Amino acid sequence: MRYELVVFDNDGVLVDSEPLANTILAGYLSELGHPTSYEDSLRDYMGAAVHRVHDVILERTGQRLPEDFDDTLHARTFAAFERELEPVAGVFDVLKRLVAEGVPYCVASSGSHERIRVGHRKTGLDAWFRDEHVFSAQDVGRGKPAPDLFLHAAARLGVAPERCVVVEDSRLGVQAAVAAGMDVYGYTAMTPRERLAGATGHFSRMEELLPILGL
Repeated sequence: MRYELVVFDNDGVLVDSEPLANTILAGYLSELGHPTSYEDSLRDYMGAAVHRVHDVILERTGQRLPEDFDDTLHARTFAAFERELEPVAGVFDVLKRLVAEGVPYCVASSGSHERIRVGHRKTGLDAWFRDEHVFSAQDVGRGKPAPDLFLHAAARLGVAPERCVVVEDSRLGVQAAVAAGMDVYGYTAMTPRERLAGATGHFSRMEELLPILGL
């Protein structure tokens, strides 16, 4: 085992939330007069904290989103999670092996702590992630693609960045991991391989991750 810490992204890597979340985001932006397709949402916002949505809309249109945008978006997203969210296929097998082998792991997500916990409770992942191993963009000044979140997680768990490996499915997440000086493997189940350029390697099924990690 080359790594001392496995850092998981959350949305799309642990929980199969990207289709739900991006459908809701695209629909809400379109309602507000900013026509956005599902594909647009994946391209522009997948892997990012919600402040990126505000930044992109302001830059493109000169208009600010409503003050209650975040609260409304979160309420709609959480309701969909409670109805439909599932874990990513095969992720429990990966976590079981990490535990069996004594390999530390954590989650570092652009989503809020509340969003992470809602998804984990619904899918049963809450039993696998202690509070001290859950990190959110809320914990740092800048979200992905800045390296701050990954560096914060590594520092809190006492592991040098070069001894960490990140599992990501978004372009912004790969960029953040590279900037943090960490190896990063791109999960291509939903994201085309070419959008994860710069990753150390790629895999398309969760069971392929264990051999990558030497397990």
